[in-house]
Amino acid sequence: MKPRRILETVTLPDGAAMTLVLEGDAFVVRVNGNVLMSSRMHGSEKEMANLGCTGLRERRGARVLVGGLGMGFTLRAALDLVAADTEVVVCELADELVAWNRGPLAHLSLHALDDPRVRVHRGDFVDYLASDHGRFHVILVDIDNGPEALTLQTNARLYREAGLRTLHDALTPDGVVVIWSAFASAAFATRMRRAGFDCAAHRVRARGPVIKKGGAHTLYVGRLQARVVSSRAPC
Repeated sequence: MKPRRILETVTLPDGAAMTLVLEGDAFVVRVNGNVLMSSRMHGSEKEMANLGCTGLRERRGARVLVGGLGMGFTLRAALDLVAADTEVVVCELADELVAWNRGPLAHLSLHALDDPRVRVHRGDFVDYLASDHGRFHVILVDIDNGPEALTLQTNARLYREAGLRTLHDALTPDGVVVIWSAFASAAFATRMRRAGFDCAAHRVRARGPVIKKGGAHTLYVGRLQARVVSSRAPC
């Protein structure tokens, strides 16, 4: 067993304990003992940015919203794909995750929070969406384990039809949303369609496309305009 060293433990608003642990050479964030994220597995987090932001490097004045900072892997990948004048807003509920990304986790994202294109909003993601912050060309959502088996029950409203409609209204007409899930959910795909999205489900290796072993995650890509892409599985 790899040695574990607890670096910090904090209490979330709903009373859950969130812990930053160094396990061998990997950083792991646990909530009530369950793994929420690990620096060993970030292939799907990077692929979120690829699916949403590819092509934005040539687009001037784009706006990107990242829901859930995590360990900064999605943010880093998005920054590498967008133009110099892109505005990237990161919405994160846990102040501690922001602090950890500026501290012991900063090297994982190559200090992405220091990029002048980045603006951090500390607060609830759904509340932010419902406020008047303008529309975004890309929204990348990774605030929990997906539409089921939630770490924070308060996140459930995002995955309901009303929450998805709020996402829909926050996008530009040609915008795209990418939603991370630990697993596939037929019921969630149905709710996305009812909320007005043309969507595709992508099964992505947790450790990235090179490493074939290990688990896989599901990324739901939603667009406001229908597109037929034969190589992708329909929701």
